[in-house]
Parts: sequence; C-alpha cells; structure tokens
Amino acid sequence: MGMRFLRNFFEPTSIAVIGASEKTHSLGGQVLRNLLEGGFKGTLVVVNPKGYDTVHGVPCVRRISELDTMPDLAILCSPAETLPRIVEKLGRRGVKAALLISGGVAPSPASSLARVTEKGLGMLARREPVAPDHARLRIHPDQESLNSRLLKAARGSGIRLLGPECMGVCVPNRNLNASFSGQPVAKGKVAYLGQSGMLGNAMIDWAAGRGIGFSHLVTLGDSVDVMLPDLIDYLNQYGHAQALLLHLERIHDSMHFMTALREASRNRLVLAIKSGRTPEADLFGTHVTPGIPNRDQIVDVALARAGVVRVNDSEDMFDALETLNRMKPLRGDRLAIVSNGLGPALLAIDKLMAGGGKLAELSKESRDALLKDQLDVSLPGRNPVDLGGNATPEDFVAAVNIVANDQGVDAVLVVHAPTRLAPSKDTAEALITHRKQFRRNLLTSWMGLEQALAARHACHAAGIPTYLSPEKGVKAFLQMVDYQRVQSLLQQTPPSLSFTTSAEIRARAHDLVHSARRAGREWLTHSETAQVLETYGIATAASHYVSDAAEAAQAIAALRQAAGKEDVEMAAGPFALRVVHEHNSQPFRYRRFPQRLSSGVVQDLNGPEDIALAMRRITSKVSERDDERGRSGSERTRIHEFCLQPMRRGKHSLQLSAGITRDEEFGPVVVFGLGGYKVNVLVDRQVALPPLNMTLARELISRSHASRLIEEHSPDPERDIARLCTLLIKLSQLASDLPDIRGLEINPLLLNRDEAVAVDFTLDLGKPARFAIMPYPEELREWVRLEDGTEVEVRPIRAEDAPLITAFHARLSEESIRFRYFHHKASLTQRDLALLAQINYDRQMAFIAEREVSEQEEGGSRREMLGVVRVWNDPDNIRTEFSVIIRDDLQGEGIGRLLMEKMLRYCRSLGTLEMVGKIMMDNHPMRALMKHLGFTCRYNMEEQVIDASIRLNEPTSDWQRLRLESKA
Repeated sequence: MGMRFLRNFFEPTSIAVIGASEKTHSLGGQVLRNLLEGGFKGTLVVVNPKGYDTVHGVPCVRRISELDTMPDLAILCSPAETLPRIVEKLGRRGVKAALLISGGVAPSPASSLARVTEKGLGMLARREPVAPDHARLRIHPDQESLNSRLLKAARGSGIRLLGPECMGVCVPNRNLNASFSGQPVAKGKVAYLGQSGMLGNAMIDWAAGRGIGFSHLVTLGDSVDVMLPDLIDYLNQYGHAQALLLHLERIHDSMHFMTALREASRNRLVLAIKSGRTPEADLFGTHVTPGIPNRDQIVDVALARAGVVRVNDSEDMFDALETLNRMKPLRGDRLAIVSNGLGPALLAIDKLMAGGGKLAELSKESRDALLKDQLDVSLPGRNPVDLGGNATPEDFVAAVNIVANDQGVDAVLVVHAPTRLAPSKDTAEALITHRKQFRRNLLTSWMGLEQALAARHACHAAGIPTYLSPEKGVKAFLQMVDYQRVQSLLQQTPPSLSFTTSAEIRARAHDLVHSARRAGREWLTHSETAQVLETYGIATAASHYVSDAAEAAQAIAALRQAAGKEDVEMAAGPFALRVVHEHNSQPFRYRRFPQRLSSGVVQDLNGPEDIALAMRRITSKVSERDDERGRSGSERTRIHEFCLQPMRRGKHSLQLSAGITRDEEFGPVVVFGLGGYKVNVLVDRQVALPPLNMTLARELISRSHASRLIEEHSPDPERDIARLCTLLIKLSQLASDLPDIRGLEINPLLLNRDEAVAVDFTLDLGKPARFAIMPYPEELREWVRLEDGTEVEVRPIRAEDAPLITAFHARLSEESIRFRYFHHKASLTQRDLALLAQINYDRQMAFIAEREVSEQEEGGSRREMLGVVRVWNDPDNIRTEFSVIIRDDLQGEGIGRLLMEKMLRYCRSLGTLEMVGKIMMDNHPMRALMKHLGFTCRYNMEEQVIDASIRLNEPTSDWQRLRLESKA
C-alpha cells in the first residue's frame, strides 16, 4: 500500500468522529474532547445515530450520508462489529483515511497474512518476482475474521485504515490529538511509532516526566492496512523528527520494514524496543527458526544491519534517547569515571566491562596533573578518579577538566553522592558553568533522592545527560557506542568481493534442484549437495557414493590402484560411512543422541569387511525405526545412497558449522559457529542476513567462539578468517541464487592449515523465499560492444565499488561535477561513498558502465568506471528521479544513451509510472540526450533549471492518477 493517502492522517483539514457522545465513558467523546482541547484548527463534525444536535459543542448528524462534505479523516469509535459496514460506506463516499479506535478486535494471524499477501502481490512483487510462502493463502468465507472483512471493505475504494485497537494519532506541532490519550501530548522533535495503545499512553506519561515532547505519536494496533514501514517511510520523507522511537511486536513484511528502516536511520536516530524476546511472550504463533535456539538474535542482527539501536525496556529507551540527543558523536568506546567515592565507581566499572566497554587509560600528563593537585585519593593516577569524601565542587571541575581533555578518553561519567562539602546542586551548577572547557562528552549520575533531584533537574535543563544510577549512566554510554557501531557498519565500504557468480554457475545449481524436484524430492542427496557446493567453489571432502558393499569394495580397490600419493593414503583407511535417506537429509534436525549409530554415520571402518557389516547394521537400524513408527509400504524409508569418506584427522583441524536457514519473518539467514556433534550444546550459532560482503562476513565470524579459537591457535589467523569470509559470501550468494533452499547445513566444516573443507552436509527445499534485504541483482548484468569496438560491462552498482567511484570522481571536470551535483564537490566523504555504493535495490538502482584496461607497468589489468545512471523511487513506486554522469574524456561515445536506455527498460519493468530529473540550463549535451530519448523538457523559472520527465507506464487507479497530478 505504501504511503497512499497517509497525509490525511497527519494533516487533515476536516475530521468526522463517528460514534462520539457526551457520556462519561464514551470512547468517541474522549477523542472529541482531545481534538478540541488540542486546538485542532480544521472542521469538526460528529456522526451519531441518536440524533444529537451537538456533542461537546460540535455539530452532529445521524448518518454518514447527511454529511455536507466528506472529511479528510474519519475517526471510528463505534462497536467493533459495525466497522466493516461503516468503512465501506465511507469509502463509497470518497473518504480517503479512517482511524479505527474501536476496541474488541482480536489479532488475527490470517488477516495479517492476507494483508502481507496483498502487499507482496502489489508494490513489492514488482521488485521481486518470487511470491512469499503464504501468497497462496485463501481464507474460507465462513472463517473470515473481522480484520479480514475490514480489509475487504476497504479494497473497493482504496480507503486507508489505521488500526483497529489503536490509541490514535497525535501531531502536537499541528495541534492534532486524535486519540483517547488521558493527558495532553507535548510538542517535541521525537516521533514515536508503536503497536500497543496502552504502551503509547504510558510513553506519553513517561515523556512528560522527562520533559520530552513528540513531533508525532502513532500506535497501529492490529495493523489491518497501514503498516509500520508505511509510517516510517512517511515520517522519513515528510516528518521533521530528529529521532524515531519504535515499539515492535511483530513484523509483517521484512523487506519493506528493512528498507524503510535503512532509509530512515541514514537521516536520523532510530531506537527500537521489541517485545516477544522469548517463546512464552510470542503470542502470534511465530514458528521456531530451524537451527536457531533463540530467534531473537535474528531481530538483533536485523536492527543492527539497518543502523538501529535496540534497547531492552522503556526506561532504557528514554535513557538512550536523552544520551544520543544530547551527546556529541563519540570517537571511541573509552570511558573515564570521576567520583567522590570508590564504591559507586566500581559499580560503574562492573557494568562497563560486563557490557563490553573499555575503561580509558589516562595519559602521563593527566596522571601528573591529578597527582600535582592531589585530586585522586584512592588510586592515584588511575581510572577511576576517586576524589574522596572531602571533595568540593571545585575539585570536581578541576578533575573533570583534566580527564575530559585527555586524548585517550572518549567520554567522562561523573558519579556523585551528596556530602556537606559538595552538595549535589552546587556541584551540578559548577560543572554546568565550566562545561565549555570539557572537550569530551559529559554524563552525570547524581545518587540519592532529595538533593539529587535538584541536580538532575539542573543538568537536564542545561542539556547534560543525567541518570539515576552509575549503572544507568554506563548503560547509556554503551548504547552510544552501539549507535556509533551500527552507523559505522551502515557507512562502511567493504573490500572487493572474493567471489561472484555467473549465469553458468547459477544454471548448474538450478538444474540440480529441478532434478530433485522432478524425482519427487524436497531435499537433495549427499552427492547432489556436494555438486551444488562445488559449483560455488566450496571444497568438499573426497567422497565415494555407493549403493551396496560390492560397490564400496570396488571404490576402495580403485583408490589403491591410483598413482597419486594422496589417493593411496586415503585408500589405506580408516573410513567413515554415512547413509543417505529422506529422514536424515533435513538440515538442523537433530536426534537426541546424534553420536549413536542411529544417526546414520559409522566411523573408523578399516576395510571392505567392516564397511559391509556397517551397511547391514545401518540398513537394519533404519528398518527398525520404520517399524517403531508404524511405516509401511511406500512410507518406509528408502535408502538413496551410502557416502564413503576417508577419515579426516590431524592438521590441527577445527570443527565448525555453517549454512543457511530460513526465518518466518526475515527469510533466509546465514549461520556460522563451532560445529561437531556438540553443536547444540555449545550454542555458538551466530546469524547474519544475506547478502553478505567481506566486512559483514568478518563481523559475523567475530561474534562466534570460533573466532577466538582461531585467533588463539591458528598459525595464520588472518588467512583463516579470510577463507571463512569467502565461504560465507559463497553461501550468501547461494541463498540469493537459489531461493528454493529452505535449509543448508555444513557440519562439520573442517578448518586446518591447508583449507576449509565441508565434510558432512544436508540441503532441503521449500517454496521460494522472500528476502529481508533484496540481494544483488546478478541477472541485470550485461556486456555491450560500443561503436568503436570497446567491450563494456553494464551492471548494478555494489557496495564494493567505492574505489571505482573514487577514481571515477577524480577524473571528472568541475563542470561535469556541477552538472551532476548542482555545486562543486571536490572530493567524496566516507558517507558520500556509502550512500553512492550501498543502495537498497528494492527502492533505488544504479547502473555503471565499466571496462577492463591493461596495466603495462605491472603486466596485469584493472577495471575502470566510465559512467553511472541512478534512480530513486518513491515508496509508492509512482515516480522515480534520475541522474546520469559520464567521464569527460568519454562523452559523445554513446555511453550516456546506453545507460539511460537500460534504466528506462528497468523502471518500466517495475511498473514505475514516471521518470523525472533536473538539468542545468547550460548542460546542452544532456538536454539533447533527453530529447532523443523522448523526455518532455520544461523550463522551471523558480529553480532556473530544465525539468525533464517521461511517462513509463499508465496509472491503473484513481489514487495513482492523483499522485501523478499532485507532483508530490
């Protein structure tokens, strides 16, 4: 649905409250009073069938049909069972937005799935042809929930619905309080979006106590139509909030959610609190993610990937908001502590170290200054700086001044307990007076209640972050560190990829999947999985696939006759034997005792006789299990093959595990950690969302215990980490290329001094997956020969192209840069590079033209960028804005036309309605190109530029026509 008609919720000029009365407990009456007390300046009217003349002084009519004009926004406070009929009437009369405040509507998983299905088959389906797993869901008419009927009632007219079970919408800066909030909402620069009305009420009260106001406050309730990502997109584009607070209960559309979050967090601080961290708190029936004991860690990595700071509870949210809004950006994670007692300081240190922070080490100059002034009494010259019980406010100022100007300190936490010589308020005022002398961020914790209250108030009024306890101060500092970390990840430009796929690689992998499906299997055999892995360059252990003991003996004999020394050594044994059938080829499905024979693996077999005996025992065991489970006929387990491998020991091998699993909300997930049969006991399975690059893969590995073992025991840790990063990138690409993969597990993955080799692995299939982050569109790469014979590759840009962009920018003239950016831009910052190279493919696209040039001095070759075309789609996919720039020495070669024509084809295929762009008056070559491509060019007198536009597709609904005509 996107942002269609959302402006009506936030900027209405007229409102109709349906179901309001003057009864004490009337929900509609509360909403109406809030509108009046909030100072709403538009037109108000009430609809109530009892025929009141007025309600709280507002004119009232009996029926919707009696309204003189249709309002911008209708607020429905009627009984829940009447809502579908009212929505249908409003839609027929032309109302574009309805706020459903009525209660008594139970959350419906079915209606949620139906809503996501509509969205998946609408805007997002245009960007990814693969339908979600639930896209074929059909709800039986007799079983339709109220939410389903609401959605059906709205579809005919396109009216947008917010709710039901929501508290309402508050926009204090526009004097709009369309909610049943029990108290006024103060104006501010923080936007709150939540999924719980009661928590929204509590947030208002908490914020009032902290002196924090809101620019917008919205709760979505059951989200029958308008979803959280829609509101994030709207506020990011039209709101003016400095920070965005999110309360999350469930996520309906992960790709839309992640795209909206990534866009928003590039422009403002985003904090999120997520309920349902444990299975017991998940009331919406979210399925367990195979192989992940606690799926909340997937939410963690998703929010971090989007540049969002996650907090654990509402108090932490406001502490973090206060810190991040009032502190300057950190340069590192080193904290210094100044206190008038060692006990509180040690509490702070415990919290800091438990949270992964660093205690700053003071420089010699700082230590000497503290000793000279005799300020540090307990641990002279060390952090924490203990001023002792005789410290005065002047001592605090002097100590903080020394510590806060130390190059090895990133922030200072002042911990103060009131004394006769240093009352809390006096000490706070002294620090406030001299705060401009302190070069580092200052945080304060005033312990106590009576005296401390005045000190906290003074610091709060002065804009200095203050906390109830030292531990809360440290926690807020660590949230700032976390914010800097996730923002850094968002802006990093990773090194070049160590692996890319080709059409041939993808075709071979698809053939193996299709072959299994033609055979009626939703899983691949061990030999087929080995071929998939080898196709993607993942080394697998030498294996021989046999059907009986005779073939196994022949395989060993053939090995012993081989000339290669390695083959002879392998043929000497011992061997491992694994049986392959449907019930042991499912990834991440473990039996209680996986080391037993019943798991289908037997080790340390010394020759054909041992192997034949093992085969008989395994076959017998499989048959016994079928009997235990009552399987008969076609249900009995069919053994597809036996895998015979030489035992792999020595070389100081480390057993790891890696693979792909699928989460119900976020789709494919790459997993990594320690392996072996203890994998579930060790609980070292870390996760990341594909697509991965070298930086993200390294970050994933760094979170595992395996990383520390490699650092401790490997003779070359950097080499081994690089090998694993490459392997994880290949798995990420495999997940992107084969969306049918439901799970792929490699366990064990042996890492030794020679290689990383997959020994055992399983792969099963499912319906095509939907990704949380749209993967790199490899299928859009093409090679073109220019008129002069030059071979040029045209492909989507990727994050690793930052060096190409930098070199390309350096070869542009001032005039070309002015034509592109409308001002001179001498060089690109790290943020510029991240914005240009790391794009959301479901919302943006950039095609670059590049060619290979030889390096005569080094005898090799390198790639160079020739030009780039970009588009930025609005969230509703109505309009896209383009820019194009070609290297000066290559203008006139047809590269600009080549790139623009490819982009026009791409945007047409997405269903985008119009492409627009601005061209400087003196950019004559670009104006000529636009005319050649069929653009309409008009002079914009206000901006002194040429507005170029071209219609790509025709609108299919009234709201699309309205958006096109509005030019908004």
